[in-house]
Amino acid sequence: MPLIPEEPQIHESAQGPRATAATGRPAQTPRPVPGPRSAASPRPGQPVPGPAKPAAPARRPQPGAVPAPANTTENRSGGSSAPQLQLIPAPVDGALDAAEEALDLLLESGRAPGEVLVITTGDPHPWATHELSFGEAAYWAQQDTGGDVFFAHASALERASSRPVVIVAVNGGEDSLAEALPSAMARAGALLVVCGDPQRVTSLLGAGASV
Repeated sequence: MPLIPEEPQIHESAQGPRATAATGRPAQTPRPVPGPRSAASPRPGQPVPGPAKPAAPARRPQPGAVPAPANTTENRSGGSSAPQLQLIPAPVDGALDAAEEALDLLLESGRAPGEVLVITTGDPHPWATHELSFGEAAYWAQQDTGGDVFFAHASALERASSRPVVIVAVNGGEDSLAEALPSAMARAGALLVVCGDPQRVTSLLGAGASV
């Protein structure tokens, strides 16, 4: 009876690649596990993102349209000094866009969101419409919290609290401007920005409004 080798199937040539794969193969980069991509792991070829910052406005603002808050003397003591006035010329259908550009630039320059009140005189701001759909109590509670920009309509200014900066978008409601603009000024502690027709605004607020 012939002798049968104990392991006739194993040859040295078969062991080489297997052993190399186990011990000598260079380590390969593991395949990524599918899932949400965090900010710390950008896509290949993309630059590593820096610190988060507010989004830049989509449209380039008009030169001199928005004041530099650093040059504004704020009335934090509750005195009777009038706020600084800033007028941004804008048509009725572009007043809201101009107001949002002014807001973006103010936030980028260091103004805290909770210091800004945005008022519309025509159609309500989409944010206000959305938040009011959850009820007025929840909507006005966000103003009391004071942690973010608050958007209100001119018809509800009696419930709006004073803030250092008030931005008014004159996007309609011409009949109520004579009351809305002075009321907005009364709620601005340091700066009142009005986006609308220059002649109409200056006739209501006086020649102190700067363009």
